[in-house]
Amino acid sequence: MKLLKDEMKEEYAPFFRVCSMVEDVFEADWRDTDEAARSRKLEREKRAIMGYERERIFFQERIRDILSDRGLQNTPFPPWYRDLAEGVFHEVYGLAGLAPWVYDVTEEYRNSSSAKLIGDRLYCLIDGKSVLQPQRISAKRREQLKRSLLLASPRERLEEGFHEVYLHNGIRITIFSGERTKPEQDVMVFRKYILQNLTFETLAELETIPAEAVPLFRLLVKIGLNILITGPVRSGKTTFLQIWQQEEDPTLEGLAVATDPETPWHEIMPDAPLMQLIADGKDLDRLTRSLMRGDNDYILLEEMRDAAAYHLALEITATGTMRSKAAIHDGSSENIPYKMATAVQERYGGNLQSIIAQVFRSFQLVFRFAPEYPDRSRKRLQSIDAYGYDMEKDEVSVHQLCRYDAWEKQWLWKADFAWADGISGVDKKGKEWRRMEEIIRQLEFRNPLKGNTVVYPRYYRPAAREGGPE
Repeated sequence: MKLLKDEMKEEYAPFFRVCSMVEDVFEADWRDTDEAARSRKLEREKRAIMGYERERIFFQERIRDILSDRGLQNTPFPPWYRDLAEGVFHEVYGLAGLAPWVYDVTEEYRNSSSAKLIGDRLYCLIDGKSVLQPQRISAKRREQLKRSLLLASPRERLEEGFHEVYLHNGIRITIFSGERTKPEQDVMVFRKYILQNLTFETLAELETIPAEAVPLFRLLVKIGLNILITGPVRSGKTTFLQIWQQEEDPTLEGLAVATDPETPWHEIMPDAPLMQLIADGKDLDRLTRSLMRGDNDYILLEEMRDAAAYHLALEITATGTMRSKAAIHDGSSENIPYKMATAVQERYGGNLQSIIAQVFRSFQLVFRFAPEYPDRSRKRLQSIDAYGYDMEKDEVSVHQLCRYDAWEKQWLWKADFAWADGISGVDKKGKEWRRMEEIIRQLEFRNPLKGNTVVYPRYYRPAAREGGPE
């Protein structure tokens, strides 16, 4: 499949001529129909492009009939398509050369979590590396693809240079074009989740988390602490959030707030009373007051990335709500409270130091992930940190409970529980808590984390509350 661009055009010229012919047939069909039929046809096209099986099969069967009528059913087609009709459909209406990746045609594509279309070049993440594919997608076809995808997302405006849209199967597509890119170098980024068996054991087998910590994580879910999950893009945050949430008591009432429809909680936890809302920015601001009145046992924030999400998280957890989970892009547990507090203060006002303290009181544990290099398909838990707040001293602290030692390829542990002194809302005398402490002590005995493991962030200066310098 290592064909050069010009070689590919020459070898499959009959295939692309067939595509043009089929396109002409569909165009003639369009001209010969009335407005009502055109509207139905347009809706069917949109659904086919977005991956709805019924509509996709309809168009492929129509293409087979056209090819059969003209004796073209034996036309050679590119090897990245499974059959001729499928290839023609995707070149005319569908996802062009991206279709094999989207529909997991090969084992490599099935295990590839992301693809990038840069200009006419397609790259897929295979074995942790971006690999150039033989498919080429012309400027005309890319423009058609963009227009088709945006037709299915009426809130997205074509003239804007940035878009996020979703296929029916949950694949997220980020589009950069127009003035945001160089000429002929428009970009489409496709992301999909490939981990199907969502369990802590699966992550342990992949060496993303320590196998010896699986019982600990299950205890922490039962205890019900509020957690943050952080790390860069493609670090495994959402997968870990899904697994953690799957362990949650399915009889509890929850609220999941997301900026996009990425995680189908109704499929992951079909019996749980878990409401799902999609909102961010101003939309989330308008909903916050109503959400505050909601009778929820916990909240899920799938990806906090603006002041509105941070504000909602703090408002709800400040009422004493536990078992809440949130994901955030950041590479430092110590930095998160300051990041959240400055964003909230800038948008909603308030005292910066008070908001920082509220973050430390609202969340207890931070799980930090990162991809491995050079194989970025491998994810690794880098650390587990705990937020502490001493009310008497008015002091915040970050306690490292676990750290991954890349040199020794093992997780190191610290049995530090001082951070938990100010926690309310959990039973620290119950059997789960006592068992949790026992497991961490055992983990420390086997692989101790030495040196200073407590940080007192310099950005927290409580004197500023009394009118001192901030």
